[in-house]
Amino acid sequence: MRSIGRGYRRSLRYRVSQGFPQDAPDRTAARIGPPRLAVAMTVTAGTEDGDCMRRDTPLAVDTRRGGRWDATRVLTAGMVILLVVYTAGLLLGDPDRFEPFSDGWLCILTELAAVALCIGAAVRTRFSDPQILLGTGAVIAYTTGDAYYAASLDGADSLGFTSLADIPYLAFYPLMLGSLAIVLVRKLRGLMWPVLLDSLVGALAAASLMALMLAPILQTGTAGGTFVEVAVTVAYPLLDLLVVTAVGGVLASKGLDMGPRWPVLIAGMILFSASDVAYALGIEDYSSGSIIDAGWVAGVVAVAAWVDGAAGTGQGRRSRGVPELAAPLVSTASALAVLVIGSRLDIPLLAVVFAATSLGLASVPLAFRNRMLVSLARTDELTGLPNRRALLTDVPDRLAEGGTGALFIVDLDRFKHVNDALGHDVGDALLVQVGRRFRRQVRPGDLLARLGGDEFAVFVSGVTEDGAVAAARRLGAELAGPVELGTSSLQVSASIGIALTPRDGTDLSLLMRKADIAMFRAKAQRTGFHVYDTTDDDDGELRLRTVQEIRAALAEDQFELHYQPKVRLADHEVIGVEALVRWNHPTRGQLPPSAFLPLAEEAGLMPQLSALVLRRAVRRVSRWRAEGLDVIVAVNMSGSCILPCLPHDIAGLLERHDVPASCLMLEITEDVLMSTPTGTAGILARLRAAGVQISIDDFGTGYSSLAYLRDLPVDELKLDRSFVTAMEGDPRAGALVGSIIDLAHSLGLRVVAEGVNGEQTREELLTRGCDFGQGFHLAMPLPASEVGPWLAARGVAAGC
Repeated sequence: MRSIGRGYRRSLRYRVSQGFPQDAPDRTAARIGPPRLAVAMTVTAGTEDGDCMRRDTPLAVDTRRGGRWDATRVLTAGMVILLVVYTAGLLLGDPDRFEPFSDGWLCILTELAAVALCIGAAVRTRFSDPQILLGTGAVIAYTTGDAYYAASLDGADSLGFTSLADIPYLAFYPLMLGSLAIVLVRKLRGLMWPVLLDSLVGALAAASLMALMLAPILQTGTAGGTFVEVAVTVAYPLLDLLVVTAVGGVLASKGLDMGPRWPVLIAGMILFSASDVAYALGIEDYSSGSIIDAGWVAGVVAVAAWVDGAAGTGQGRRSRGVPELAAPLVSTASALAVLVIGSRLDIPLLAVVFAATSLGLASVPLAFRNRMLVSLARTDELTGLPNRRALLTDVPDRLAEGGTGALFIVDLDRFKHVNDALGHDVGDALLVQVGRRFRRQVRPGDLLARLGGDEFAVFVSGVTEDGAVAAARRLGAELAGPVELGTSSLQVSASIGIALTPRDGTDLSLLMRKADIAMFRAKAQRTGFHVYDTTDDDDGELRLRTVQEIRAALAEDQFELHYQPKVRLADHEVIGVEALVRWNHPTRGQLPPSAFLPLAEEAGLMPQLSALVLRRAVRRVSRWRAEGLDVIVAVNMSGSCILPCLPHDIAGLLERHDVPASCLMLEITEDVLMSTPTGTAGILARLRAAGVQISIDDFGTGYSSLAYLRDLPVDELKLDRSFVTAMEGDPRAGALVGSIIDLAHSLGLRVVAEGVNGEQTREELLTRGCDFGQGFHLAMPLPASEVGPWLAARGVAAGC
């Protein structure tokens, strides 16, 4: 209903199509529902309060407190009904005849309902949200222009080329743009720059399309007419260009998954723009009361619904998915289409510039994403350090440059105990902290990488053996302090293997193998680090080969159990047996535990091996019980096996073989108990409550654990053989053993001495109050097939 739509702009339509006749008839004198150029306004990225809407529908349903004001719902419904009735009137009425009520004032009533809805939104927000206030102002401005124009048409065919109605019409644009600008400021602040770039790509692509379509208007709008007429005429298409640019931006940034409120605005503005462009481009059969008029009113209704929704949106942000990534692709295709058209037809330079810039910017995210993918492929996801791929890619180039250097292979000691006892989350957090500590000790030119699990690698350039040793010491010292992880405080150490270049080779795979061998030597010797030496080859190769053979032995059932009796020192009565594993190696013969258990522990194979021993021991006890022999069997358990699921697994195993829990004893070394006392104690308490007996094995060789004996859920203390052997000829050692025995008895614990290999030792232990013993003097370990007859001949002191 702008005056320019009655006069100058109508004659402009004729000039575009007929060569500017001076006496073009004004057939739109009574038109209501202004022939403005597009006001399709939207935001380039995000909503003002978050993409996740709390509104169930885009047109005024709020589920908070059982629904928003009843008045708001009624008003929204009335506005929609008026729009439908108005549109129906245009469809069913005579397009060549203007009806003041159905074509004019019904339009104004619909827009007044939109104004009321916007004012309600402002009231609900206590007039404190500038986005809502500016949006409300835009709707009021547009409605004011229509109302003025409708009232001024009383008895007149036209208001002339320009009129006061153009003031509120033009005011609509800055008000709406201001509202959307606030949305942008609120939302784009937290988005990543690739998202912002997608918005710009979409905006420029939309601008190029709009510039292409509006070219005839921009070219002819400046021909003829006064300065004011020309200025007003050009203002509308230029503002249209801004609005469509904003629409392209929001589509690119938010994609198809933008919540219910924004599609209503975009759909309304598309209708708005379509009506505006259709009129401006000079559709010959247009007359007042045409269906084109409904597009402008639908746009106002959409803006009102959008403003109303802004008063009830929630917080939240969705990640960018496939629908959102589709929008930049569409934008790029649109810009490419404009350039293709420009190669064949004469189109405005502005459209070409917009399209070319859009395509240029579209390549930036692709380059960024490619660079990001390369970075991700070379980065350890957990620690953020370079990964094995980065090491294998970068180090060969450094080796090819020549010069000295060193490759470190770093393996955390007993990390699997932490992982199994405290959980993988704690283990992961520990790896992150270790990576950060190592990073502090690595020079800028050196390479620190995580190879996987608890293994790291460091390549140090330009150092000799002394420099490499100094660097290894710094890495070890960096782990000296405890690592605080929530409520847990862990003491961490590492074993470092060092291979030097060019002395030990210039091939990365060779250096890694030699550094790995040196790391195993450092772990075995507990020296913290070890520099590779040619004499390490035989032992190192043997250790690596043995680990592989242990894996095969587990699969091929090469392990068997022997059982060594526990004997009461006072009367030589048998009170139980300890299960001892042996390895029937295919080429090296039968190997004792000391030949393979440390390697199995280092390689993380102890859980499988311990589970095998436990199953066979319980099955053997079941057979003995069937033969009338009630005997307690003790099984050594590695710290990596003390898991929260252990009580449940053991209960199921005992139930399957019909063996009472009291017939099973678990022997745990004190270093395992002390490394994670809280978690381990809880698991052992559950086992003990179920009837399983607990023994502390090799007591005195690990932590200073006397303070923990009172609280740990144990039944038995096994005195390490080093104390027993030292008693011979050393009164002080004997006194120490006696003190330990007295302490254990005061806490209600039985004492078993290991390494009783002579009668004199047995007598001295008995004199000092020791209860039971194990050793060659008392009984040798026996194969499983011989234990039953031996027990039947000797008898068992007490059943289980």
